[in-house]
Amino acid sequence: MPGCAILGVEFAPIYRTPESRDIYPEVRDQLVSTLFDAALRACGAFLETKKLVKLASYRSLGRRAFVDAVSRVDRSIDEIASLFDVLLAVTPINARQAFDEFRLGGFESEPVFLYRPLTTQVENAKHRLFAISFDQMEDPVLYDLYREKQREVDLQLSLIAARQTKGFVEFGRALYGPVEHPLLLEAEDILGMLADEYPVDHLKSRSNIPTADADYVERRAQAMINRYRTAWPDFKASIALRDDLPSGLMVTNHRLLISRSTIMDQRRVEPLLAHEIGVHLLTYFNGSSQGLRLFRSGLSGYEGMQEGLAVFAEYLSGGLTAERLKLIAARVVACAYMLSGLKFAETFRRLVSNYKFSDHGAFNLALRVYRGGGLAKDAIYLRGLLQLLDHLKRGGALEPFWMGKIASSHFAVMEELALRGLLKPPCVHPLFLETTEGRERLDSARQGLRPIDLVQPKEA
Repeated sequence: MPGCAILGVEFAPIYRTPESRDIYPEVRDQLVSTLFDAALRACGAFLETKKLVKLASYRSLGRRAFVDAVSRVDRSIDEIASLFDVLLAVTPINARQAFDEFRLGGFESEPVFLYRPLTTQVENAKHRLFAISFDQMEDPVLYDLYREKQREVDLQLSLIAARQTKGFVEFGRALYGPVEHPLLLEAEDILGMLADEYPVDHLKSRSNIPTADADYVERRAQAMINRYRTAWPDFKASIALRDDLPSGLMVTNHRLLISRSTIMDQRRVEPLLAHEIGVHLLTYFNGSSQGLRLFRSGLSGYEGMQEGLAVFAEYLSGGLTAERLKLIAARVVACAYMLSGLKFAETFRRLVSNYKFSDHGAFNLALRVYRGGGLAKDAIYLRGLLQLLDHLKRGGALEPFWMGKIASSHFAVMEELALRGLLKPPCVHPLFLETTEGRERLDSARQGLRPIDLVQPKEA
């Protein structure tokens, strides 16, 4: 074209082997994304030098829509990740019977847990996972996000394949990390301040507290889902009552699962639903609206911040009790016990004797930590909460966290993708932020709070 300069770039074919000329696929993919990024950076610098336009990010010059290469990788990874559910795969189906046998054995013998058969052939899934081509993924940001997710799905497949073997605990450590010393100190500090509090399942000795069963929880959950659906019709969450889960609630994809054995303090129902529906389901559906499945299934390492955000939601809804915080702190300590080599029965005894847990409460907590062969996941609740509180204290916003399931390390990435027009604002926001009390509690957290400061005053 007349009047236009053409800039050419040549480089050595370092992505090929010197002898056979075969391709190093990872080097080639990195080279393509790096060159593309460098070109955008150069164009951005030129435009700013000439004062032609002011850019929020030089990458805003890149593609404004997801190209076929990205959509193909996104769909392929999601299809593999959707073949299995890690938590269902490692959650025992005989919790009640195992507790009865453990009690009859004087709380001495190691309980025997039974699990669902795996519905996925792990080797075939891994073959498909690493057959995914990253060719033409020229955007370095998205390239890195999907490579991270690919490695995480690989670890998850290795974890469920190693269920009930000695290797399981190490795959769990690789996925969720160790219990860092500062995290353990924070947990022990909380337990020291809440030594006289009991976990929520200690209801049998507190007859003055109104309780809620699974049917009550289901009704309240459906009412909350209906409110979200009124705000956004695509909030199509479903509820299932299950006989094969320990007491409590959990979310898997678009479903809220409620154990039929659930009995809880009635005052805890709404905060817990804020946790499960107002965070886990809300970010699933908001992530689904982004155009890429990655944002609904979760970016690599998202679970820590997701659980920290969900616990924070309990505080914002006015229901983070001393008992609940004690439970979250005790999970960290129990994970540390497990990772250090302590057996189930010894961890159980320490929870009862050192921290005054009921037998049933200590068993359920230890079950979560020792399921599958030892899972360090439960340390992420307090870790994520601490990360979130630090983020808020530094003036960080919550908005990007509602766009989908992201880790704290992805916050800047989400902001950049939004600036580039690749992400849209959340379709629905949490109900607990619509209340005056919720907004006031958020403002308080921005001033700088520790987890112990989030505990609601004890009611008579």
